[in-house]
Amino acid sequence: MPATLSHEVSGPRSADTPVVVLLGSLGSDRSMWDAQVRDLARDHTVVAVDHRGHGGSDVVTGPCTIADLAGDVTALLDSLSVDRFHVVGLSLGGAAAQWLAVHEAPRVRSAALLCTAARFGEPSGWVERAAAVREGGTAAVADAVVARWITSARADADPELVARLREMVLATPAEGYAAACEALSGWDNRADLGRITCPTLVLAGDEDPSTPPAVLEEIADGVPGSEFVTLSPAAHVPTVEIPERVTEQLRAHLTAAGQKETE
Repeated sequence: MPATLSHEVSGPRSADTPVVVLLGSLGSDRSMWDAQVRDLARDHTVVAVDHRGHGGSDVVTGPCTIADLAGDVTALLDSLSVDRFHVVGLSLGGAAAQWLAVHEAPRVRSAALLCTAARFGEPSGWVERAAAVREGGTAAVADAVVARWITSARADADPELVARLREMVLATPAEGYAAACEALSGWDNRADLGRITCPTLVLAGDEDPSTPPAVLEEIADGVPGSEFVTLSPAAHVPTVEIPERVTEQLRAHLTAAGQKETE
């Protein structure tokens, strides 16, 4: 049963306006995309989404899979009467975006995969993190998470940003965070990367300790015809660290994808 997702639709809405769906990281809410929404909504219908158990979305007790998270998104888009769309996903959202590009290929016009992975390390680490959060809440991981989201130089220069990001993690319900950890523990898309045939941008942060550039290169190498870009300086959530650079890359990608459809 799909979860009801909190979301915000911005920009013009007409039959010929391209739809862009934004899917965020573990422990985030859709405000991580605010800068991108402001720009892209000038000429796109932008649907910014909170994953189940994140932001304002329903908390669903118990484990889930990336397929479940992606199914929530397709159910939401069905309710909005959106057939085809561009999908942009970061980290956890990038896994859901990969699933959609593989399993909902006729609907996905393009994919942008930011600071994500085809497999996020050993499953045991995610199971342990889920247990820690169920026991101690997201406060048990908030500082470590934010330390991976932005570079140390940016953190030192912008304590207000650090505080805002920490509050975002703390506001994530423990069960929602833990269930998403379990989804990541079972995620392995390496064998299916070649099934992604839509125009694909793969974006890495040069100082990302969670999904370093080599992890993103694995995706780019596996997805036929994809474009690989490394941003610098950037850690795991460049949408808030260097928002203008991310928006520039997304806009170029969306424009190129649209042109390919008309060729």
